[in-house]
Amino acid sequence: MALISAWPLVSPVLFFLRCFSSSTASSEGSVFQFDIEGSSAVSTQEAAVIRGQQQAVATGSWVPFAEGCQEGFYRTSSGKCSPCNCNGNANRCLDGSGICVDCQRNTTGQHCEQCPDGFIGDAVSGVPTFCQPCPCPLPALAKYVKSLLLSPLGWPFPSFAVSCYRKSGTVRCVCKENYAGPNCERCAPGYYGNPLLIGSTCKKCDCNGNSDPNLIFEDCDEVTGQCRSCLPHTSGFQCERCAPGYFGDARFAKNCTACNCGGRMCDSHTGECLADSPEVSTDTDCPTISCDKCIWDLTDDIRLSVLTIDESKSTLLSISTGVAAQRRLNDLNLTTTHLQEAMSKKMNHAMLWTIQVDDAADEMNDLLREVETLDEQGTEASSKGRLVQKETMEINSRASQLVQQLNNIRDNIEEISSKSKYYAIQQELSPEEIAQKRSVAEEMLEEIKRRKPFTNQRQLADEEEKAAEELLQQMEAFHEKYNDTRSLVEDVLEQLSEQGVKLSDLEEAIGEALDYVTQTEATNRENTARLQRQEEQHEKIKEQMDEVNSTLLSATTILEGPQKVNSELSEVIKNASGFYAEIDGAKKELQEKLANLSLFDDDLVEKAMDHALNLRRLADELEGNLYGVDSNGLVQRAINASNVYENIAGYIEEADKAALLALNTTNRVKDAAVGIDTQVIYHKGKSEELLIQAMQLQRTAHDSSSYTIADTSWQVNGTFARMRALRSQLMRAIAKMQSAETEKARERLEQAQLQTAEAVSATTTVTQATTPMDENVRLWSQNLQDFQHNSEAYDTAVHSAGDAVKKLSEVFPQLLDKLRRVEQKAPANNISSSIQRIRELIAQTRSVASKVQVSMMFEGQSAVEVNPKVNVEELKSFTSMSLYIKLHKDNPQLAASPERFILYLGNRNAKHYIGLAIKNDNLVYIYNLGGQDVEIPLDAKPVSTWPSYFSIIKIERIGRHGKMFLTVPSLSSTAEEKFIKKGEVLGPGTLLNLEPENAVFYVGGVPPGFKLPPSLNLPGFIGCLELATLNDDVISLYNFKRVYNIDTTTSPPCARDKLAFTQSRAVSYFFDGSGYALARNIERRGKFSQVTRFDIEVRTPTDSGLILLMINGSMFFSLEMHNGFLCLRYDFGFSSGPVLLEDSTKKARINDAKFHEISIIYHNSKKMILVVDRRHIKSVENERTAMPFTDIYIGGAPAEILHSSISSHLAGSIGFKGCMKGFQFQKKDFNLLEEPGTLGISYGCPEDSLMSRNAYFNGESFIASSQKVSLFNEFEGGFNFRTLQPSGLLFYYSEGSDVLSISMERGAVVLNASGTKIQSPDRNYNDGKTHFIITSVTPERYELTVDDKKQSKKNPVKDRAGKSPDSINKFYFGGSPLRTQQANFTGCISNAYFTRLDQEVEVEDFQKYSEKVQASLYGCPVESPPVALLHKKGKNSSKAKGNRNKKVGRDKDKISQPSSGLKKLYQVNLQREPQCHLPMNPKATEHAYQFGGTANSRQEFEHIPKDFSQRAQFSISLKTHSSHGMIFYISDQKETNFMALFIAHGRLIFMFNAGHQKIRIRSQEKYNDGLWHNVIFIRDKNIGRLIIDGLRVLEEPFDGNANTWQVTEPLYIGGVAPGKAVKNIQINSVYSFSGCLSNLQLNGRSLTSASQTFSVTPCFEGPSEAGTYFSSEGGYVVLDESFSLGLKFEVVFEIRPRSSSGILLHGHSVNGEYLNMHMRNGQVTVKLNNGIRDFSTSVTLKQSLCDGRWHRIAVIRDANVVQLDVDSEVNHVVGPLNPKAIDHREPVFIGGVPESLLTSSLTTRNSFIGCIRNFMIDEKPVSFSKAALVSGAVSINTCPAA
Repeated sequence: MALISAWPLVSPVLFFLRCFSSSTASSEGSVFQFDIEGSSAVSTQEAAVIRGQQQAVATGSWVPFAEGCQEGFYRTSSGKCSPCNCNGNANRCLDGSGICVDCQRNTTGQHCEQCPDGFIGDAVSGVPTFCQPCPCPLPALAKYVKSLLLSPLGWPFPSFAVSCYRKSGTVRCVCKENYAGPNCERCAPGYYGNPLLIGSTCKKCDCNGNSDPNLIFEDCDEVTGQCRSCLPHTSGFQCERCAPGYFGDARFAKNCTACNCGGRMCDSHTGECLADSPEVSTDTDCPTISCDKCIWDLTDDIRLSVLTIDESKSTLLSISTGVAAQRRLNDLNLTTTHLQEAMSKKMNHAMLWTIQVDDAADEMNDLLREVETLDEQGTEASSKGRLVQKETMEINSRASQLVQQLNNIRDNIEEISSKSKYYAIQQELSPEEIAQKRSVAEEMLEEIKRRKPFTNQRQLADEEEKAAEELLQQMEAFHEKYNDTRSLVEDVLEQLSEQGVKLSDLEEAIGEALDYVTQTEATNRENTARLQRQEEQHEKIKEQMDEVNSTLLSATTILEGPQKVNSELSEVIKNASGFYAEIDGAKKELQEKLANLSLFDDDLVEKAMDHALNLRRLADELEGNLYGVDSNGLVQRAINASNVYENIAGYIEEADKAALLALNTTNRVKDAAVGIDTQVIYHKGKSEELLIQAMQLQRTAHDSSSYTIADTSWQVNGTFARMRALRSQLMRAIAKMQSAETEKARERLEQAQLQTAEAVSATTTVTQATTPMDENVRLWSQNLQDFQHNSEAYDTAVHSAGDAVKKLSEVFPQLLDKLRRVEQKAPANNISSSIQRIRELIAQTRSVASKVQVSMMFEGQSAVEVNPKVNVEELKSFTSMSLYIKLHKDNPQLAASPERFILYLGNRNAKHYIGLAIKNDNLVYIYNLGGQDVEIPLDAKPVSTWPSYFSIIKIERIGRHGKMFLTVPSLSSTAEEKFIKKGEVLGPGTLLNLEPENAVFYVGGVPPGFKLPPSLNLPGFIGCLELATLNDDVISLYNFKRVYNIDTTTSPPCARDKLAFTQSRAVSYFFDGSGYALARNIERRGKFSQVTRFDIEVRTPTDSGLILLMINGSMFFSLEMHNGFLCLRYDFGFSSGPVLLEDSTKKARINDAKFHEISIIYHNSKKMILVVDRRHIKSVENERTAMPFTDIYIGGAPAEILHSSISSHLAGSIGFKGCMKGFQFQKKDFNLLEEPGTLGISYGCPEDSLMSRNAYFNGESFIASSQKVSLFNEFEGGFNFRTLQPSGLLFYYSEGSDVLSISMERGAVVLNASGTKIQSPDRNYNDGKTHFIITSVTPERYELTVDDKKQSKKNPVKDRAGKSPDSINKFYFGGSPLRTQQANFTGCISNAYFTRLDQEVEVEDFQKYSEKVQASLYGCPVESPPVALLHKKGKNSSKAKGNRNKKVGRDKDKISQPSSGLKKLYQVNLQREPQCHLPMNPKATEHAYQFGGTANSRQEFEHIPKDFSQRAQFSISLKTHSSHGMIFYISDQKETNFMALFIAHGRLIFMFNAGHQKIRIRSQEKYNDGLWHNVIFIRDKNIGRLIIDGLRVLEEPFDGNANTWQVTEPLYIGGVAPGKAVKNIQINSVYSFSGCLSNLQLNGRSLTSASQTFSVTPCFEGPSEAGTYFSSEGGYVVLDESFSLGLKFEVVFEIRPRSSSGILLHGHSVNGEYLNMHMRNGQVTVKLNNGIRDFSTSVTLKQSLCDGRWHRIAVIRDANVVQLDVDSEVNHVVGPLNPKAIDHREPVFIGGVPESLLTSSLTTRNSFIGCIRNFMIDEKPVSFSKAALVSGAVSINTCPAA
């Protein structure tokens, strides 16, 4: 409407502009062509000039090379000039190809034949259908676009479409993101504006984040942009301010709060109440008016009404129907004014241009005359220049040919010279022989020179050249014809396709007609044959009727005789029926006897079963009584711990039933055998008599005519059949009884009796333990019936539960022993599974008991020994404990003796411990680290001043520093009093060395006979204690080992005040990774509807964990955290498989130890939306299906569910560790601890458990922080570390040019402080164990302490000023992004601390660090030597810098492998998987390594002795079959000085240099016999020695200066790096030798720890065969770039695995596509992702793949079809077709793959263990020895056979 109403104003203006443009163009004598997007317009006059130029040059004419073709033509490859085929849209094209350049008129393409995106039309036909801009959004103005664009104003015309196309005569627009509508005429949802107004665009709605979070986009008016649906308490055009009656910041802080002014207005920002109307001054003459409160309330209401009216007025103005039209008219008026001004300026410019053009025309005429003169002169000069240029080019080409020939001759001479030298060395020729062969070669050269020149061949070559030129001309002519006909191809193809469709229709019609004809003919033939057969049968029937009539007459006479026989047979049948009835009776008796036998039972077993049923009944009564009164769930959690006996009784009952079944079965079989024997004898006789009678009757009947017995023979046959069936049944029973083994039956019976006895004994033990429980049940019932929420009954019940837990825990070890014995004797699988289930229940009971948050009362003589749950290794450097304490001050014993013992955690020998006590009216923290006690008294708050309720105590120890906290809450408010006291060890000790077997943890007191240290030897505690945390773990007094003198009747637990401690705990739940919550039947609180919503808040520092899980058969819904981000997978039975919704853009990191609100919204049963912190993260649509679930798991799930069929769809099976709160379904809250299925979670959110004190580094990671710290003044710091790598940077800090670093170098710890190095004496700290480092810097000394072993050096710079105390500096853990000499660290660092200027000494929380690069802040996977899967570049660097896929040589991106990893193989027994025939690790020679397979297989050592230049003595043992190969090599950087031992022609050669002289010592015998030989080679000051097997000593003296002979690391063993040693050693011996080396010693010291290892494995014993062996240490092979797995390939290879699971092959691309082949539990699977989704196929053989034999595997892929063939078992899969698929050439991994390249959907991540051979890709053999990379312990070409 707006456009129509505004058109009368615009139309005259546009018409005037068009007329003005046409008149201007006409005055210049040309008509401009329409051109879009600023492309130059070409006039018809210019087009005529172009055509004239094209006609001026004859087609196919030859033009000199230097001159070139004219514009509009291009030079062909034959030198001709051909016209450009650019459809009149360009006048230049490329020589050789004819491709057009600078296409005009908005065209593109090689021949300017297409319209670009955003334009539509026909680029070939020209005006008026040429390429025009897409008419989006104003189709009505499309015809005026040309005149507007061609006007002098150059008015830009807006287009809001990406592209457009024509369909059914209508133009369709493909709109940009912000626009919608058929012609992009309106804004898309979430945007506002008016695209129909020229100059207007659509902008994104801005509601300051205060719109409805359930919407994907912010909701605002589509024209004005005013926000709708503002959140409560906000208002404004953009929801930018708080609503009336509220104050705060609605834009940023979003904290709008209601005014607290009693109904009056308040300041909208500060909340300050607005003052009442001022009172009238009494000094004036005005009378004082006293207004009541109603007046002021009315005034305030009026003010609010005015504001509301103003707001409503603005809203009404914005939404009135005429606003948009009015704005459009205003814009059009303004546009008209601008056009008028521009028009006047344009006319002035036109007049000026006319004058200038006239002047320019006169000057141009003069210039043209001068140009004509110059042109004549230029033509003469040009002809001469061309001639000179031609001659120069000919001379130049001849000269270049001559230079090339000379270079070739020189290269040939050099090659011949080098080959002759090599040939002389190789064949060991003497100088005379060399001279003789050279003379022969010279004679051959003279003979060649005497030969005639190749003149005839030259003529033939010239003729062939001419023929080739003619052929080229023909091809160019053909190419021109091809260009002419190519435009017709589409029309022809379209017509052909139409004809093809018609022909196919005709073919189908003809086929149908032929089918009808064939069917008709067949029917006719069948009818004719049927008619003939009926006629023949009719004749036969007539004949047979006559014969039957005659036969019937004779039969009536004959049948009178057999009637007698018939009567006799009837009697025989009666007798047989009687015998059969007798047999049925015997059978019935036998069945009754068997039924009686099944009632047999043992009295003891029956008593045990009755007692178990009685116990179950009592347990049910107990649970019912407690559940009715337990309102907060705490008591129920304690009692659940004691209810485990119910499960135990049930599983013992299963054991009894199994034993009873075995006993009954044996007795029944035995009795049945006796009974059946007697029955068999009797019925056998009867059967024989019956058989004799029947045979006699048969003979009698046979004498009669066959016709007479036809009617009765079926009765006799029936009798015979029953006889045979009975006889066979009896024979089978006899055979079965004879084959029964009575001895085995007796053995089984004895075993069953033993099991019954064991079960009875276990039942008796449980009865004894549960008898007191029965008494407690009655006591609890009495107490709880009158329970009125008083604390005494509550405490009594809780303490009784603790007593039950104690008694049940005492009987657990005995019960486990009995169960173990029963398990060993039991042959049935169900008993073993029952016992395993009992053990799982006991473990769950321990976990639940550790979370019972109930105190215990201590009376001075009681004590509890607690199970700490924590590994004592984790307490060495850092110990933290918190507990609640309450004193009974009214106790007379406490008043008489106030000094009391509280707790003790330490060794039994009272050395190395921590403790708490009350001494001298102070709480005292005492700890001992092997020397003197450290006592820290909290004297700021005497114990006598403590309140009579619970307070909180927390003690910490970091190294030698100790600290104690006391928090005293208030009962009336949330205020708290906090006190702190510090101390430290003055001696050398820093570690709490607790012995796992001797460590004890006593609380409240100690048992009799235990001797406490003197500082803690005090009377027992009087009062209540409750444990909270130990380090990061939640602990409880109820997870005890033993209790002493705990009486729940006289000493009930103390109730803890909820106001003081449970404010935050009441809504938060703590998950430790092992428990979970289960909410069953969630629809009881809300229903699944059109919008289904789940809400929860989480807080965690971990990387991964399960948050929500719902399952129903194969359907599931899982919300997980993976690498710190959310990942949602679900499948409600979709046909397309599971749906993945993940935070792929990394919008919301979850694992930052802060609470995050997570919302999952399922809309209309087809759209899943993920919202985090009220921000839309991602959404995905699926098939319309309702959620099919009833129960939901939170924070984890049982193991049987996590490892069920849905495990392949889960990113991991890790439970959530952290805090959760606010779980809601459909906005309904759930109390997770009150849910019956909840297990192993507790109230609260301990801050200690959310800190990240641990960090894992993978060799490419580091963390950094910037804080107030100066490490070169007074400084002390320390941390734990664990690693298996010998080298790596642990800590890095710099101040200007001064650097302080702590690193691992070849297994030792090194402190480097500004060039001063301190190294630990031990070099075995890469053993995978936890070690503790303390570094101290003072003005006098530098100190390094590793595991209490101290090293120090003087500080050479005592007057160092250091940085300013206020300066902020940066430090790094685990590595550094800066260029350093050390590689980044691989391993774990934990419990770090150091003195800082801005706070006290405390453990570093890595979660607060500003930089975290690829570091994991949870868990430490350093348990065994890891598979070397991280790319390295350069020496001793584990950091890939640059493109890791770039191939820079065979050795440049290889992996560092410590030899300690290989040594692990010798320490492991020959273990094997149960289903594998071969052991996982073949038998190998100890301390021996196998080299070869690849050209650069080797070990590198970086430690060289200081006296190496004076004396170098190396000894080694070797065995080999190689004729050539390198064994040892070392040199300086330029390889001027070197020393080497290698094999040449089977002989050992020791070579080194002495100055410029090379010393060579060579053995006479060959040693490549495959036997072990001991070799010693020495380079002394002036002599070299080679000693072999201690018998042959070869020496060679030399003159040299040892001071000038210097070499550098590394030292190479078995081979060298690529490019090394070529300068000094012949090429055949540079490559690695193939064989084994052992007993490596340098100057009398063994070499054991290699810094880097390449393709080295243990030296296997026993037979071997061809193949590539992948050991259990891990490794892989990367194929070179000549092999690739694209869209079509075939891979065939053979495997002999030693493990049933592992990766066989993997290929990946940068866009996420991959192909993976792996084994899992013997099943071979191929899994692919082609850019659309994952799909896979599998084959499982009947026999095991791990049977010690070779198995053939073949994989064939053709686009989206994949076939897998394993030993002729074939399966295939058809995946989705990707139309945009591209053949990528990416690396192919064999036998394994780096962890970083594996996707989360792959279930097998282990490397392959075993052998691979005969590997082929597309029928081309693959040689692993030529691979681009061999990483890890992989043996090429040699495979152990046993």
